Amino acid sequence: MTRLTVAAEVCEAFPGLAVAAVVAEGVDGQARWEETERLLADVEAAAADGTWAAPEESDPLLASWQGAYRAFGTNPRRFRPSMDALARRLAKSGRLPRIGSAVDTYNAVSVSHHVPAGAFDLAAVRGDIALRHAGEGEAFTPLGEPGTTEEARPGEVIYADADGVLTRHWNHRDSDRTKVTPASRDILFLMEAVDHDAGRKAVTQAADRLAVLLAPRAARVTPHLLDPATPTATLR
Repeated sequence: MTRLTVAAEVCEAFPGLAVAAVVAEGVDGQARWEETERLLADVEAAAADGTWAAPEESDPLLASWQGAYRAFGTNPRRFRPSMDALARRLAKSGRLPRIGSAVDTYNAVSVSHHVPAGAFDLAAVRGDIALRHAGEGEAFTPLGEPGTTEEARPGEVIYADADGVLTRHWNHRDSDRTKVTPASRDILFLMEAVDHDAGRKAVTQAADRLAVLLAPRAARVTPHLLDPATPTATLR
């Protein structure tokens, strides 16, 4: 059994928090996902013709994340929330990265809905997962840098399992240990909001869209929504 829990101190600090956790089991990540390729093409076309644009600093969803980062001591212009970094990349290059079907899918949904998104390969997770504040000396291996070890800054919000830190600065960067690859079979997708009104609506719509895209490519898709009133979910 694997559980995901939002720590009480995180719920207290961010009372408008909503975390959509979508578990996809038996994923076929090796196949070509035509639905995702169409979505990527649509998003890139929208960026090219101006019907999609990266969120401005005044955008309520981006502003809420910048405020959250500052609240736990992170400069959001130095370490950007994932939705901000990805949107800027699309705006600059006109393209989203092509990594693998599962990752490409949540990236496309993330920029379409302006919500942070990430994922963990559940086969690499050890024990339960917690969204909590980092303590002293907690090790982190950045995505794409398997030989590198960092320490999370005490007080920053992280995801962590029994073996260590899975993300830095909440959703700025994922760990190499639990990265999703085309071989990943059981995957936890995460989307988050810290604004109760527009943010919660955006994250639930994004999670619903992600679940629809995953359904033909997985044996089972199970959505969960965590918030201060329901801070724990059993993932599998």
